Amino acid sequence: MEQLPGGRRLRLVSSLGLGQRAWEVTLDEERGRLAWRDPRPPRRGDENCFVPTSEIIAVEETELNKKQRNSGKWQKMGKPHAFTVYYVKKARNHRWRCSDVTFWCADEHLCNQWIQALKELLEMQKSRPKQLLVYINPYGGKRQGKRIYEQKVAPLFSLASISTDVVITEHANHAKDNLFEVNINKYDGVVCVGGDGMFSEVMHGLIGRMQKDSGIDQNNPKAPLVQCNIRIGIIPAGSTDCVCYSTIGISDPVTSALHIIVGDCQPLDVSSVHHNNTFLKYFVSLLGYGFYGDILKDSEKKRWMGPMRYDYSGVKTFLTHHYYEGTISFQPAKHTLGSPRDKYTCRTGCYICKKSEQQLAQQQKQCGLKHEEEEEWKVIKGKFLAINAVNMSCACPRSPKGLSPAAHLADGSADLILVRKCSRFDFLRYLVRHTNQDDQFDFSFVDVHRVKSFQFTSKLSEDNESNVTDMGKKRFGQFCRDHPACCCNIANSTWNCDGETLESSAIEVRVHRQLMKLFARGIEENCKDEAAYSQSNVEQLL
Repeated sequence: MEQLPGGRRLRLVSSLGLGQRAWEVTLDEERGRLAWRDPRPPRRGDENCFVPTSEIIAVEETELNKKQRNSGKWQKMGKPHAFTVYYVKKARNHRWRCSDVTFWCADEHLCNQWIQALKELLEMQKSRPKQLLVYINPYGGKRQGKRIYEQKVAPLFSLASISTDVVITEHANHAKDNLFEVNINKYDGVVCVGGDGMFSEVMHGLIGRMQKDSGIDQNNPKAPLVQCNIRIGIIPAGSTDCVCYSTIGISDPVTSALHIIVGDCQPLDVSSVHHNNTFLKYFVSLLGYGFYGDILKDSEKKRWMGPMRYDYSGVKTFLTHHYYEGTISFQPAKHTLGSPRDKYTCRTGCYICKKSEQQLAQQQKQCGLKHEEEEEWKVIKGKFLAINAVNMSCACPRSPKGLSPAAHLADGSADLILVRKCSRFDFLRYLVRHTNQDDQFDFSFVDVHRVKSFQFTSKLSEDNESNVTDMGKKRFGQFCRDHPACCCNIANSTWNCDGETLESSAIEVRVHRQLMKLFARGIEENCKDEAAYSQSNVEQLL
């Protein structure tokens, strides 16, 4: 064992048994990894193995079974001593699994020395949670949330010595209401087991609790909200798990549990929705009016169909082909680099998001001074099949690239996608591009803008909601069907706010930079030709 001055361990090297052979095992604190290699001359198929210490889950002293002790070299030893290291093993498509390796030796002192060294390194991982508050939605998706947690997640938390307080939700907003009552400071994080709706409920509870404790009025759309430092972990168990998929790259309970255990932290932008200085909702993925709002509204009447209701309502809404007329006013996000049309995606360690974090820190040092009122507003009027605002790509298994492939998780902006009135065939072409690699914005009837705030008002709300915008440039048409026999009797569309309906045709939306934090690290690179933002990429843009 090599040491630095002061006795701090830097490097531990030993010859330890692995299977029936001796391997050279190295614990390198400076490089942050545990490695083991076969010292014999390399043969075809042999591999040297290593795991980052940040991805070691646990280490335990192991009692070897009788079969192992009675075979090979074990017979020559009175009582072999062994320990098992549990660690993250990365598979394809961003999937993580818990793997393990067992080392043995004849020297009990050496074995204990290794166990102590590994446990001390794990104790130094200060970002790891030790106490979690877990909310389980037993009714979401296929009603498998409780089973998924107990069989797949709880054993991993126990292995990692994480204590949990589990709450089984019994009604809507149970978790949200409970978060206003519990002693939140005793927890290192909050875990939600369910779909996007369950995450939204927990998010609203945490943000609301933080603003209440800080004396912030959520009804003021211009109020600078206080960041939530308590991370949220998502165990996917719902019909849709868009937030989970967009932040780690897969919807898998074990993978999500391991991201929580190793203490990953991913800042996340959150957008607020207001109407006439009244707070309505927050969203992190999709706020959709028109097509996606109509799908949600229709599907809510058919919950008995299960997840199939989305397919049925999607086809029905497409054939109906409603469009809506109105005016969008927005502030371009000039503080961020890049655009929704570039080919660079947000990945782990994203330079754009890190740059945004630095800007946020500077803002906070300057006492949160803002100059938004001096900035330019742009106004677009038209007839729209869909109005979508996304804070992230909104990727999912059916749409691996999402609604906006180049959207960033934490750059303080949203991508505003306006799909103007067009033929059914053209709209179908647009929808199909969500499932392939083609540029989904490469249509004359599609506009996309990176914004930090926007407002929308319909004709039906012009008279009684004139305070939504102070631009003084509102001109609105009527809502109608796309055929000559229109009777103009269609009600307003519904907003799809992260999978929940929102009945307001006049809203104000504002992006709050990095308001939340997740137990995630963004989607990791998994292929050489995948473009991601790096500092050199950004310098080329500049």
